[in-house]
Amino acid sequence: MRVASAFSFLDGASLPEDLIDQAAQKDVPAMALVDTNGVYGAPRFYTAAKKAHIKALVGAELVLECGGRATALVENRTGYKNLCKLITAGAAGKPKGEARFTWELIEQYVEGLHCLTRADDETVQKISGIFKGRTHIELQRHFIREEEHHNQRLIALARRLRLPLLATNAIRYARAEDKELHDILTCIREGQHVDNAGRLLGANRERYIKGADEMSALFGDLPEALDNAWELSQRLDFTLANLGYQFPQYPLPDGETDMSFLRKIAWNGATARFRPLTGKAQMQIEKELAMIEKLDLAGYFLIVWDIVQFCNREKILVQGRGSAANSAVCYALGITAVDPVKMELLFERFLSEERGEWPDIDLDLPSGDQREKAIQHVYQTYGVHGAAMTANVITYRDRSAAREVGKALGFSLEQADKLSKCVGAWHFGEIRETIESMGEQLAAIGFDPADLRVQHFMRLQTQIQNLPRHLGQHSGGMVMARGRLDEVVPLEPATMPGRVVIQWDKDDCADLGIIKVDLLGLGMLQALEEAIPLIRDNQGIDVDLAHLPQDDRRVYKMLNEADTIGMFQVESRAQMASLPRNAPKTFYDIVVQVAIIRPGPIVGGMIRPFFDRRQGKVPVEYPHPCLEPILKRTLGVPLFQEQLLRIAMVAANFTGGEAEELRRAMGFKRSMERMHDIEGRLRGGMTKNGIDQKAQEQIVKSITSFALYGFPESHAASFALIAYASAYIKAHHPAAFYVSLLNAWPMGFYHPSTLIKDAQRHGVTVLPVDVNHSAWKCRWEDGGVRLGLRFVKGLREVTGKSIESAQPFASTDDLAHRCRLRDDQLTKLAYAGALASLGLRRRAALWQAAQAARSPGELFSGAPAPSPASPLREMSSGDETLADYDSMQLTTGPHLLQHFRSRLKRDNVISALDLKKLPNGRRVATAGAVIVRQRPGTAKGFVFLTLEDETGISQAIVNPALFREHRALIVGSPGLIVEGILQNNEGQCSVKAEKFWPLDGVGEVASHDFH
Repeated sequence: MRVASAFSFLDGASLPEDLIDQAAQKDVPAMALVDTNGVYGAPRFYTAAKKAHIKALVGAELVLECGGRATALVENRTGYKNLCKLITAGAAGKPKGEARFTWELIEQYVEGLHCLTRADDETVQKISGIFKGRTHIELQRHFIREEEHHNQRLIALARRLRLPLLATNAIRYARAEDKELHDILTCIREGQHVDNAGRLLGANRERYIKGADEMSALFGDLPEALDNAWELSQRLDFTLANLGYQFPQYPLPDGETDMSFLRKIAWNGATARFRPLTGKAQMQIEKELAMIEKLDLAGYFLIVWDIVQFCNREKILVQGRGSAANSAVCYALGITAVDPVKMELLFERFLSEERGEWPDIDLDLPSGDQREKAIQHVYQTYGVHGAAMTANVITYRDRSAAREVGKALGFSLEQADKLSKCVGAWHFGEIRETIESMGEQLAAIGFDPADLRVQHFMRLQTQIQNLPRHLGQHSGGMVMARGRLDEVVPLEPATMPGRVVIQWDKDDCADLGIIKVDLLGLGMLQALEEAIPLIRDNQGIDVDLAHLPQDDRRVYKMLNEADTIGMFQVESRAQMASLPRNAPKTFYDIVVQVAIIRPGPIVGGMIRPFFDRRQGKVPVEYPHPCLEPILKRTLGVPLFQEQLLRIAMVAANFTGGEAEELRRAMGFKRSMERMHDIEGRLRGGMTKNGIDQKAQEQIVKSITSFALYGFPESHAASFALIAYASAYIKAHHPAAFYVSLLNAWPMGFYHPSTLIKDAQRHGVTVLPVDVNHSAWKCRWEDGGVRLGLRFVKGLREVTGKSIESAQPFASTDDLAHRCRLRDDQLTKLAYAGALASLGLRRRAALWQAAQAARSPGELFSGAPAPSPASPLREMSSGDETLADYDSMQLTTGPHLLQHFRSRLKRDNVISALDLKKLPNGRRVATAGAVIVRQRPGTAKGFVFLTLEDETGISQAIVNPALFREHRALIVGSPGLIVEGILQNNEGQCSVKAEKFWPLDGVGEVASHDFH
């Protein structure tokens, strides 16, 4: 009757889908999901049950403030609304994940709910008084003597109080063999390990899903308990199909409807935005408005428009992206920044009658405080019970799974950490290794793969992966409701103050028809927003991002030379490798560049054909002449999802909605029958239009390749605008660019250490952290960048800001006493070289810091002060660089590799800059700090390394066999010497690696690794 899933967070070992799958195999007709303090797994449970034709009942197991638990089951929609409000009330004001319920609180929301109980006599009498006619005595039989004694007491109590008996199995895992995983989860929850957990663990493995025959055998003496379970399952009438969700009502001016007001503001906006407002644009706007009216979506557009208007009033940069950029109405309303009529974008990719779901509009906002303003505006507009963030389910991944399972199995903390690091390296990148190969990796770090405990570890750490650990909040997804959102889904406080989170994630919301608006933080928008006033205040130039010249020669020169560190969307290794081949000359070339380094073009084999045509190596060809207008801009090679839709529309006479249905059917791997049916219609239409078999095969292949991974042209265009803006600021205002970029970090592809060296190579002076000159954040100083105190590891923000407000300082004592610095904070500043303006080098600063941080005390207050002179020998230049990396993970002084250069030259190890001057095919050796390690899923196991030295960056390519052989060295060494064959053609320069050596003495280097 009732089950707990993994969404009971460490008290259930199976996902909702697995429970339903097992129930279907056992012919269980109905099942209630009752997870602890919530309905977290209910949408997934309902969706899976619907496909399996199982009735999915809703409930929750409530943790009582007085101790014990109460199981609540929903009878009808009133009961569901009450359960959601009850859970919300129980979580309010409590620490995250610690909702508690009193009987008085439960009594307020009891209507429409049933209670299952195994409590003591007094509590059962209390419950039966609260849940009048809806209290059920629950019996469980797991072959445990004490449990059966308890059952007999409950049976007698039920007879005396005339309450129905009800048989359940209190399921915690789908199959008997999942019990070991449940034991591990129990140990994690209780902070124990399997050797000492004792009675915390289940006595046997009976709490799995049992069919009717098994339950009948268990309760042969009490058939009424089984009959009552069946009858209750029929009486409970509510499923999630009956949520009753409604999108909120926009506050309209008098005399207006949603649609009339949307028409008015859309046409007003169109006059200002479309220059000129052509007949074609007018037709498109009218077509879209008619579709919006037909689908009754005007209110949704008004809500999003209202958020954008708020951002404009508050001077917050905002830009819509995604498929919404295909909409002329969105452009007219100022939601998006790309003219879809001029770019010939396809509206049906965004909205069509056949889609059968709400449109999805994402708004990009500056990360940090500005985005929080927009989020709080939504909370204030729709009220504490009317809006909330969507959840993000945090699951066990490689490292966390290995560490927690290791500890639960009794390995020491040191061993568990060792296992965690090993598994993290074993699954390096996007390629998943087979379980059979794990033993070899564990043996290499000192574990015996034949040991039974190690074998349990290998199996269980794999099993636990993807199970929920806890609930987080989505980066920006917000849901709103007309009336009370907490009658649709429970709300709970987030860890972040002022935030409320629903118990479902974005996919759950989509499945159940709950509308989400994404308010996403974009670090580059934060950087651009800061850069514009910096440029105005320090250079006297007003930069208008909306009207940048689109043909700036310096921008395109940097793009052609792949000089793109720090630029939005075009700074990755793969982007840098392809930029010289694409050689952008126009804005649309940047749109293509943003989109081409994606899984779709890679999987579909489109990259080489496109670049070969782009460089004039092969002629431009089309699968069929009718496709030339669609594919002309991309040289006959389909690169965008919109092209996929248009191909179906032109080649096979699909409507826009049918074409979108085709993309979704193939993209989301729906049933083979549905895909086969749509492909049949596609081929039939092409045959009718006279397209031969060879062309048909080519068209079908391109559609199937792009269906899942293709990038929307509208999305690429929206990102290209930001990419161009970032390139323009870097080209013309580099100091402001780097100040704002460093302040917006963490963001982008590269660590600040790399950004600083890139700034210096571009002639920007970067000044070190200093207590007399640095603010908490970086700032403009004499046309250069002054690093902020925020980069000193371990320095608290409150300390940094107190230093900023109290500047200047005359001495170390002055600094320590006026800012009341603890000795560890002062030592961190001294070690980072931040006391240089006080005339102190590192060791002298450390010596004085130690003195200043310690009061002489009452006894020695009159004693002469000790000599401030340090007896310690000062650091060498190399030591100072290492200290910089140790204390800040960066340096404004010489690059780490500069200290190795004379030795590397003797060994004929070539710098990154000199590599580019050598001919293709030469055997070379190069070296650098490893700043990026990548192993993309589309690269067939190849690993790509980015090495940085004092002259720039270089790339190394490692084949799968070589990576397996040198995995520990490649993943674990902060610096490497790489020998191999130079590949220097088409503007790309990389080393096809053959041998590796560690570059000892490099110290700690921050790297961007895709684990």
